[in-house]
Amino acid sequence: MQKIYIVEDDKDIREIVLYALRSAGFDGAGFENGKDFFAQMDRSFPGLVLLDVMLPGGDGLSILKQLRGAPQTKSLPVIMLTAKGSEYDKVKGLDLGADDYITKPFGVMELISRVNAVLRRSADPTAPDDLLEFGDVVLDNARHTVIAGERQISLTHKEYTLLQYLMLNAGLVLSRDKIMEAVWGFEFEGESRTLDMHIHSLRQKLGGQGSLIKTVRNVGYKFGG
Repeated sequence: MQKIYIVEDDKDIREIVLYALRSAGFDGAGFENGKDFFAQMDRSFPGLVLLDVMLPGGDGLSILKQLRGAPQTKSLPVIMLTAKGSEYDKVKGLDLGADDYITKPFGVMELISRVNAVLRRSADPTAPDDLLEFGDVVLDNARHTVIAGERQISLTHKEYTLLQYLMLNAGLVLSRDKIMEAVWGFEFEGESRTLDMHIHSLRQKLGGQGSLIKTVRNVGYKFGG
């Protein structure tokens, strides 16, 4: 039975989510703050974490950053729970490496659907080649590093995943929807500018090699010629 943790300070929401998870066949456990959550993480890891952004004694984004910074949890699936209309939290969470987000209030059917979708993607055995090279850009999946020219550049989790996807499909025109589905795993309703923000950041960090990421008007993007 797949274990799922929820970190949510609102007891009513926490209990509703736990009931929905258990009814769907998951083994759920809830925590009202980051301290209790990490204490349990020292004993056993879950298959997925539902993480509220607003928490007492430390926000969910800080917890997410800590998870992504530890080798043993850097790939642990995380779904953020955000307040309605809080676009900054959504973008920041995805940029830090969240796999999905759900806006409150949400329905339990949507929650279970999102959980199942993220778990399916995380269980996908298909992995890219260890080394991707195009021009003067080298992406090393084994070391999780990127070299542009002769410089090693620092990328966020989502920037790295985006570059990886573009390089895997070098030379192909990729629609915005296809990129969003592949990198973020769901459609960003009305928030496709998040993709543009990440593309802009990638180009800047790649420096002279940033021109390899080409905009295809009214369609999407392409890596290389």
